Amino acid sequence: MKRFLLASSLALLLASPVSAQLGSVTASPPPDGLQEGQSAGYPKGRYAALDALPDWGGIWFGQFRAGDSGAGSPKLKGEFKTRHEAYRADVKANDGVVKRSKSNCSPPGMPGIMQTFQYPFEFIFSPGRVTINQEAWMQTRTIWTDGRTHPPLEEIDPTFMGHSIGHWEGDTLVVDTIGVNDTLELQRGMGHSPALRITERIHLDPADPNVLLNEMVLDDPEALEEPFKLTVRYGRDRNGMLIEFQCSENDRNQIDEHGNTIFE
Repeated sequence: MKRFLLASSLALLLASPVSAQLGSVTASPPPDGLQEGQSAGYPKGRYAALDALPDWGGIWFGQFRAGDSGAGSPKLKGEFKTRHEAYRADVKANDGVVKRSKSNCSPPGMPGIMQTFQYPFEFIFSPGRVTINQEAWMQTRTIWTDGRTHPPLEEIDPTFMGHSIGHWEGDTLVVDTIGVNDTLELQRGMGHSPALRITERIHLDPADPNVLLNEMVLDDPEALEEPFKLTVRYGRDRNGMLIEFQCSENDRNQIDEHGNTIFE
């Protein structure tokens, strides 16, 4: 009986107009700022240029060193400051236990994903783009280096990674990111507006080729009194590999003997 119902449902689906959309291929126009044939979707003949880029091979672990810049916190203003003060009061009143607005397995998004010190990531260079594979939450971040521009902010669907475009200045990758989902946090309990802009200058440490530096500037005229600057340091494991991160297998809260949630 179950097989009959499944077969009947499939037959009805295939007979409907919706079936014409199954497996259909889109025909996207060139990205903003580019002509047809200029985007990262046309890599052939461009691979040789990658050899001139700096050597960022291996995997990279975030490192914290006393005295590094960015150890403080952004200076919030207006409603964002008021909300953060309320958050801190809630934390203090509940011995550090506060409700979460997202799943335990929801990734931090930008800029937090570039500051996960316990999980490494890797850079993959290809024509017209730099791809960052994160072990944490198995996230993928794309930085377009094919010369495209940002779409208008009001046309961007906000995402966890935002829309990133970059270019090389010598051996430094300069990245500009907008369109970050404003339900995410700058730091714990610190919100931001849709106007958040993140600028990164990523390069090897002149004093140590196995150290990568990410000089970040967070700018949000609606939420911050002034741009917040920080430098994140990464150390290289040349032969390391990312391992699978499957958080959803244990995405649950603990409960006490009465069935009450301990952490939310």
